[in-house]
Amino acid sequence: MSKRDFYEVLGVSRDASERDIKKAYKRLAMKYHPDKNPGDESATDKFKEVKLAYEILTDDQKRAAYDQYGHAAFEQGGMGGGGFGGGSADFSDIFGDVFGDIFGGGRRGGGAQRAQRGADLRYNMELSLEEAVRGITREIDVPTYVSCDPCGGSGAKAGSSPQTCGTCHGQGQVQMRQGFFAVQQTCPTCHGRGKIIKDPCDSCHGQGRVQKTKTLSVKIPAGVDTGDRIRLTGEGEAGEFGAPAGDLYVQVHVRDHHIFTRDANNLYCEVPVSFTMAALGGEVEVPTLDGRVSLKVPSETQTGRMFRMRGKGVQSVRGGGVGDLICKLVVETPVNLSSKQKELLKEFEESLGGSAAKKHKPKSEGFFDGVKKFFDDLTS
Repeated sequence: MSKRDFYEVLGVSRDASERDIKKAYKRLAMKYHPDKNPGDESATDKFKEVKLAYEILTDDQKRAAYDQYGHAAFEQGGMGGGGFGGGSADFSDIFGDVFGDIFGGGRRGGGAQRAQRGADLRYNMELSLEEAVRGITREIDVPTYVSCDPCGGSGAKAGSSPQTCGTCHGQGQVQMRQGFFAVQQTCPTCHGRGKIIKDPCDSCHGQGRVQKTKTLSVKIPAGVDTGDRIRLTGEGEAGEFGAPAGDLYVQVHVRDHHIFTRDANNLYCEVPVSFTMAALGGEVEVPTLDGRVSLKVPSETQTGRMFRMRGKGVQSVRGGGVGDLICKLVVETPVNLSSKQKELLKEFEESLGGSAAKKHKPKSEGFFDGVKKFFDDLTS
């Protein structure tokens, strides 16, 4: 086996993409092909070397082994027994691989193309916060392709069946010569399927599937959140000619709630309280998804203080404990005051002043003391 670095052989960097490796291989394979260099043994050897480098660097497993161990990964039966040295090259088969995509052919090895699996579908489902937290079963209508009942998905009229293609004899590919080399291309008669339908089904016109809107019952588990998706296996589009159906993905979006904000498994809400309650303490009713609960507000509570109500959040859809409800108390300033109320407040404010100001308003006094010191430092 060649001891030259495979990346050097192809003239590509070690982080080259498969596409770059394939382009380099095509260029070098055409340059060193024996049919273009008759009697030139060195060209034949270089062609084999290029082919070997291509085979290893386009196989993820082999490339990883080569990057880690170099040529030693493939010596003494490494990577599956026989290594990659020696043996003669099947040049027509190689060029069927290299140029097949140019002329419409597939990868080397022949054989009919496998019927393609149906496409996956996505359905966007919008939920309220309550529905997402508790879970719900909802029926949805999905326009899609389904397997044709009269022909059972085969595409052939009832009583008949697809026939083996007479052009490619069921292989899905035919071989043709392009100048000095042979290439394979997709069979023009059966388009690579290996079979033809002489008597198509009247319902699906030979496609094996028909358009239909089907109704599905979707169970949404408790605890889902925006961005989660639920896969319904086999509920996507049916494949052509009896191929398996794709999957349906239900994409969840949870609407904004007028009270709660969700963060992972916790819920947050703001609870307004009067400045009287904040000063003297008391109890206030707090909403939860399970009903109302009473929250005890300590005296002298400042606005913005957070209270945690454990177990009043959301049960994670992935398991684990229930989140909490975090309540933020917001002291509400009274509005629309009467003249008497304003006078009472002025009288109350005056009672907080003087030498007792620091006792009653420690934050305010501390703040203004800090401001005074700041400007004193600037002018000193």
